[in-house]
Amino acid sequence: MNQSNSGRWLATAAVWLALLGVVVGGYKTVIWWQNRNQHQVQVERYEALVQRATQLGVRPAPEALPPGANVAAVSSLADKLERRIAEWATTAATAPPDAPRQRVKLALDSFSGYCLLRSADFHRELIGQGIEIDLVDDKADYAARFKALQSGQMPIAVFTVDALLKASAAANDLPGTIVLLIDETRGADAMIAYKKAMPDLDALNRPDARIVAARDSPSETLARVVTSQFNLPRLPKDCWVDARDAADVYQRFLTAVPGAPLAFALWEPYVSKALEIPDSHVLIDSSRFRGYIVDVLVVQRRFLVENEKVVDVVVRAYLRELFRRGHEAAGMAKAVTVDAQQLGQPLSDEQAGKLVKGIAWKNTQENYAHLGVRPGAGGQSVQHLADMIRNITSVLIKTQAMTQDPTGGRPEGLYSDKILRRLSEENYHPEETIEADKELDELADDQWQKLQPVGTLQVDPLVFARGTAVMTDQSKHVLANLFENLKTWPRYYLEVRGNARKDGDPEANRRLAEARANEAVKSLIELGVPRSRLRPVGVAPSDRSGQAQSVSFVYLQKAY
Repeated sequence: MNQSNSGRWLATAAVWLALLGVVVGGYKTVIWWQNRNQHQVQVERYEALVQRATQLGVRPAPEALPPGANVAAVSSLADKLERRIAEWATTAATAPPDAPRQRVKLALDSFSGYCLLRSADFHRELIGQGIEIDLVDDKADYAARFKALQSGQMPIAVFTVDALLKASAAANDLPGTIVLLIDETRGADAMIAYKKAMPDLDALNRPDARIVAARDSPSETLARVVTSQFNLPRLPKDCWVDARDAADVYQRFLTAVPGAPLAFALWEPYVSKALEIPDSHVLIDSSRFRGYIVDVLVVQRRFLVENEKVVDVVVRAYLRELFRRGHEAAGMAKAVTVDAQQLGQPLSDEQAGKLVKGIAWKNTQENYAHLGVRPGAGGQSVQHLADMIRNITSVLIKTQAMTQDPTGGRPEGLYSDKILRRLSEENYHPEETIEADKELDELADDQWQKLQPVGTLQVDPLVFARGTAVMTDQSKHVLANLFENLKTWPRYYLEVRGNARKDGDPEANRRLAEARANEAVKSLIELGVPRSRLRPVGVAPSDRSGQAQSVSFVYLQKAY
């Protein structure tokens, strides 16, 4: 081989060796990335399994990952934990034949807020502990549900608080006790109207106005809250137009004359459907207030005394299922979608999303706070169940839905906190948080001008010393009551209107009206109302207000 051929051969060999080095290096890099990705996948898999095991109470507790554990080690730990969870699930689904079994009936309806009571995981866990829950859908017949609870035929049932109060008042009996708050509506119910006839709730203040609602529904409760809280003296007591259900209310809305003084109480998905009609709008929805439309788990008193352990297991299993759903990516949207499919009422992703936004499920920490077992986390103010019961009772009596308070002025007699106190002592679900209402934004003057009126509140007249802005003690008591009421309406701004007299010096009357409005605002701020919610104004005489020498209070909101 001559020198030139030898050089070419060496050069070729060098090129091939270099290419081989590149290939080997690339291969190693690919393998390194694959191993790194596999390691990350297995770590994430193990962490998800640890969370699942913790939620289900699988024992012994999962091991911590050793520092520097390789892919094989992490994968092995994940496999072992997955088998333990599967064994737990099998045990739960197929409890030993000789294990004590107790069958319990629970009455409810198809409302999506109860989806977890119908979930397979909830029932699987109960079966593993010797309890079988038979769900009975009574199509929201609260009267029949109450009788079944009273007799013990259905020892556990779901009620809205107002439905439980009305049924108890009618029967003059308190056969059930609340052991758990399940959920609260947050926009799923609304009053809809045509803008031409009903620009705001004050437009209901006329003798020919009517409210179309399905009786014994949460939407009827919403309408009753409106008629009891807003100043509507000319609205007749018999303003109700009965409908069968939300579909019937919706059809009546479609066929109504747009100029007729009618309001329609609806719930989703019919609220969204109604808003597709030209000139329709929301007068008010249940996202604007708190503590009036609340679903609770009720147990017959005798059953609770004789079977407290069973009720304890049911409450724990439900809260554990809610905890698990709350820590999943899809969460409650998936739960309501699966539930609707099983009920033969499939939902689109958009519909499921709206439903979830319109329902606030009450977790363990929120239940602690509502029943006074623990204060609100971080000092948050949470409405006590006793106050909810008082407020709902007041609404029902004011609107003649019942004639007496079935609790005899003792709302604490309608619930038991014993089981939740036991869970609190065990520090059950300490990682949960309490949903807080966001404070309203502070507004500039031009932003206040753009707010839309909602309606004038029903407030006893404020009394001032003649010709002054000095309030009497009675007026301060009125404002103290208003302050408590404002806590249940956190989404509205409040315009405090000093109303001027028609006779006398117009300018002097205007200044006095402004001074009285300012004095009322000052008192509300001292009581604890955020300054950002309040705006004092002096207004010219108006026949609509009906309070020429006093102060009126008008809720305002940003456009929907």
